[in-house]
Amino acid sequence: MADPTDLQRNYREFIDLLPLTMNLAGLPHSPAGVYFTEDQIAARVFTIKHAFKAARTLVRECIRTN
Repeated sequence: MADPTDLQRNYREFIDLLPLTMNLAGLPHSPAGVYFTEDQIAARVFTIKHAFKAARTLVRECIRTN
């Protein structure tokens, strides 16, 4: 099992990057009362995962250059 400090740090990083991640993903919101299918959810998860990796890379590059 992972160290609780590492889990907390990873969670904090995820939360901090979430707004940038969602903007990079560019996914539309679902209208009220309209639900996504299982395949649509899987596709959105894939997009968000890759957007998170891009956001994390971008932030790390910005920190290194400054």
